[in-house]
Amino acid sequence: MAIEAQDLADLARGAAFLGSGGGGDPHNGRLLGEAAVARHGPIALIAPESLADTALVVPCGWIGAPTVSAEKLPNGREVVAGLERLERLMGRKVDAVMPIEIGGGNGLAPLVAAAQLGLPVVDADGMGRAFPESQMAIFNIRGLAACPAILTAACGSTIVIENSDNLAHERIARAVAVAMGGIAHMVEYPLTGAQTRENAIRGSVSTAIGIGAAIRQARRDGMDPFVALFEAMRRSALYGHAGALFDGKIVDLERETRAGFSVGRVIVESFGGGDSMEILFQNENLIARRSGRVCAMVPDIITLMDRETADSVTTERLKYGQRVKVIGAAAPRLLRDSRALSVVGPAAFGFSERYRPIEALNGWEKR
Repeated sequence: MAIEAQDLADLARGAAFLGSGGGGDPHNGRLLGEAAVARHGPIALIAPESLADTALVVPCGWIGAPTVSAEKLPNGREVVAGLERLERLMGRKVDAVMPIEIGGGNGLAPLVAAAQLGLPVVDADGMGRAFPESQMAIFNIRGLAACPAILTAACGSTIVIENSDNLAHERIARAVAVAMGGIAHMVEYPLTGAQTRENAIRGSVSTAIGIGAAIRQARRDGMDPFVALFEAMRRSALYGHAGALFDGKIVDLERETRAGFSVGRVIVESFGGGDSMEILFQNENLIARRSGRVCAMVPDIITLMDRETADSVTTERLKYGQRVKVIGAAAPRLLRDSRALSVVGPAAFGFSERYRPIEALNGWEKR
């Protein structure tokens, strides 16, 4: 598949939904990608099966608080600079790139460099959504090393991290990103082609494009974009269950930038009053409670969307008075086994509730 301008727009829309409120607003990434495609031509999207066993595949994305990224714009060269520094460090050329997470702006992060360097993008990612910390990637869960990793600032500075402990790598990288102005680009978890096939969450890029296209086409045809979204999710091999959790307007919002994260909570109240949903977030939406009852929790996806347009609203874009629908979707199966839940489940974020799948919490299994 060749990714062109329309595909980038669809990818931005689909990745925003899969980000569960995080991953950064994809708007800037879309603009940079469209400019790169206009200059260099379409970007090749390849299946993991096409990779040679020894190919060097590099996941990448942004690290830091999304609230900062909304104001501190990239220069467009961060990804390329990071990849070129990694090539010098490893003494070989990069063969392909992929998103470290498909969610939000990070779903588009590798595409600018792919266009500029003539590299293919692998149809896969490391999270199947967005998570706030880098050790929450499937590659860490499967025991692969995050380092060597390269952080690049908008000013052009690069920092190399070499560490055998992936959790320590996240802490160091987070502190460096704060020192670089609150956000930086990072290449990490360099993989072989064989490791990519064995561990990556396959098909996530094309699935995100399909989700975005379904919403776009429904809006064009005067159809319900939420119905189109749910159908696209149910057709996907990765996600399956999806549906509306709540409908109302934002009546309370608490948000602060703390230790390199955007942290807070949002309250959505039903239009008739008397019912409300509380959502807690750390870059990404983590848990949704309706009148105190849990309706969804990590690793499942919780996204607030404009109730008229079905545009996803990232956590840094939340505002008092917005009229939204809260939409939930099942996480990929790879994120739901006991080993993965120890890293990306509710307990990893300090919640006492034991994980229950979103379809069980909402009676969707019978659909």
